[in-house]
Amino acid sequence: MSISMAICETECKNASCRRYKESVLKVLVKDVSKYGEAAEYHLILLKEDAMELFQDWEKFLKRNRLRGDSGTIYIEQLKDDGDISVFSKNAARRYTGWVDLSKLEGSAAQSLISNSLPEDRLTEWDMLSFDDMARICAECEISWDKGRGCIGSFGPDDSALPDIARKYGCKVVPSVPDAVVSKRIYTKDDASELLKEVDILRASLDKEGKLAVSRYSGVLDRLEALARISVKEGCGFRFL
Repeated sequence: MSISMAICETECKNASCRRYKESVLKVLVKDVSKYGEAAEYHLILLKEDAMELFQDWEKFLKRNRLRGDSGTIYIEQLKDDGDISVFSKNAARRYTGWVDLSKLEGSAAQSLISNSLPEDRLTEWDMLSFDDMARICAECEISWDKGRGCIGSFGPDDSALPDIARKYGCKVVPSVPDAVVSKRIYTKDDASELLKEVDILRASLDKEGKLAVSRYSGVLDRLEALARISVKEGCGFRFL
């Protein structure tokens, strides 16, 4: 398993992604019945019902460029305007579980956000394309991993770097494997300590041999870049 390292980017005032990630658009709920038209749904027909409605089935499939092996037909799959009109009048709703917060009053939306888990939210950031995400990260001043973003590789979970660091009296780097399990969030004070450890380890790697220098020099560069951003922005960082 590979371990990654990341700053807590939404704690950074200069994070370009912050406003996108703090803008929650949708929340996943177990019971959509009380949310009315704010509850998202697909209009669908089961294949057998669609076949009764569109009796020339082969022509229906051809003009909408559909495969015939699907058990459920969704209205968004259709290309023919006439078929869409007929379909919409006969289709059933299949709820997705997502609630569109823009269709709720402010207090109701905020309550839904407050009572949801982070993994049950969709933000404006989630709706961006990968190209847009990459562009925003490349232009962001806290994109510490050479413009690739604010998350980078620490290495495999069996990396020898924590043991090497322990040998030279370090405390932050040796704690990384346990921090992955405990989901520990390090502070900017830990980042200041990490910067000292990076200096110690750079001076010590030669004693561990050329392979250690080759294998861990890049990791130390990334740890230093992460720690500097943490100190500058006053944000936490983590390993995952």
